[in-house]
This record gives sequence, C-alpha cells and structure tokens, in this order.
Amino acid sequence: MHIPVLKKEVLEYLDPQKNENFIDCTLGEGGHTFAILERTGPEGQVLAIDATQILVDKFKKKIGSGEISKRLVPVHSTFNKLGEIIKEKDFKDVKGILFDLGMSSWHIEESKKGFSFMADEPLDMRYSLENSLTAENILNQYSSEEIKKILKDYGEERFAGRIACQIVKERKMKPFRTTFELREAIRRATPYHYHHKRIHFATRTFQALRIAVNDELDKIKQALMQSFGILSPGGRIVVISFHSLEDRIVKNLFREQSKEGFFKILTKKPIRPLQEEIESNRRARSAKLRAILKT
Repeated sequence: MHIPVLKKEVLEYLDPQKNENFIDCTLGEGGHTFAILERTGPEGQVLAIDATQILVDKFKKKIGSGEISKRLVPVHSTFNKLGEIIKEKDFKDVKGILFDLGMSSWHIEESKKGFSFMADEPLDMRYSLENSLTAENILNQYSSEEIKKILKDYGEERFAGRIACQIVKERKMKPFRTTFELREAIRRATPYHYHHKRIHFATRTFQALRIAVNDELDKIKQALMQSFGILSPGGRIVVISFHSLEDRIVKNLFREQSKEGFFKILTKKPIRPLQEEIESNRRARSAKLRAILKT
C-alpha cells in the first residue's frame, strides 16, 4: 500500500476511533483512506472521493473484497461537490474530514497528462476528463496578459511576463503540444542564473497551469466551507497543503471559523514532516498540516 505524507500526524489529529465515519476528500492512491479504515472497524465507514476514475478503481482493486471493502464508500467526483455527495450517499455522523491537496505520484508518473516537465507528454493536466479545459488550450488561446496573470497569481512566478510573452511569440510559429516544448520556452524566456536554483525553473509555471486547468483554489474554498457544516460536533478537519496559496486559504478559513466560536484550531503553526520522512519521500518536503475541531 502506498505510504502517504504525514500519515502518523494525520491519524493523530483526525483521531479515528472504532465505528466512526470519516470522509477522505482526496483518495489518491489510498494510503490515508486505508489507515483510517483500519482504525474504524468493525462498522466505521470512509467516504473516499477522487476526481480521477482510474484512481478510484485502482484503490477498490487494491483492497479487494474483504471486510474493509464493505466499509468503503468510493465516489468519482470533485470534492467541491461534497454536500451533494453526502446527500446522495446518505452519509451521516461524520467525525472527521481529510484533504491531502498534493498530487498523487500516479498523476506524475503514470497518467501521461503532462503534470511533470521531466517527461515529454501532451499538455493536458486535467484530473477529470469531464473538464474541457486543458493546459494546451490556455497556452495556445489565452492572451499574453491572461497567461501572465495565471503564472503570477497561481505560480508566484517572478518572470511571469517574460514567459507569457515568449509563449505568445512561439505559438505563432507552432502551437504548443507537449511539456518539453513548454519547458524549453520557459528556459528561453528566463535568465541563465534562474536555471540553477534549488527549485526547477519550470516548476512554478507548471504548478500555475495545473491549478488554472482544474480550478483548484476555488474548489478548496468551496469544499472547506461545506465541510464546516457537514462535520459532527467533536469532529475534526485535517488539511495537508503543499504550497503557500493553498496553505493561506486553509489558515484564513480556519481562523474565520474559530473567531465565530464554533471551532477550535488544533495547530497554532502548521505541522511539518520530520527530516526522516523527507529523506525517504522528497515530495513530503513542502507539506504543511493544519487541523481544526468542531466544538
């Protein structure tokens, strides 16, 4: 079974007990879901949501047809539809809700949808095929100003203007189709010293496009706002974010809820992975966990 980021800390702050019901809004490869299912037998259920049908099917196959599988409620959907989903599934008495906002390794290594600049793949970047917008659409159809805004707002890219101008210039000769074409355009648009930083020079652009394609930040806000009402008294929400934009949304929404008096923040500062975990899983290095309790 896939080892998820901050697994020990997730279990500590969610505190799943026997026969309690939980929601994992980001099933991914199922490591967190499986850990919660193990703690909540013999009757506790986990409603597990993922926007990628393949990942839902893969996890169902992983756990087989044993006792645990009977307590899993798998759903192929986006988590901003959380309210609709729990009504449809008649899922009640929710003691905890988990969001792991990181991309699964499957998306990077196996999806062939252009999430990584390390493999030459089509510029798709969609989590769900129900989404009609792709990264290729943005690169070949949006104006220079629109592309610049995406790179600046969602990637905090310091050379957003230069990269946007380079993209518009190059697409006049040949439309962008692959990740390597985009990566090389970014290289040509940015200064030499930028190519030798700790963070790869294409990272922020790829992040920004992925967020824009999947409307990630608005979906996080929508899902969290629904979660506050869905959660039972005494229940907990745990969120793992991987960049400052996500973390800022979580921190601000948690703060607003605590000021209204119905929630108590459990993590004054975000919980970070230990060095041991970072050494065994580099993708954990930017993870931040925040938790809140419904009083």
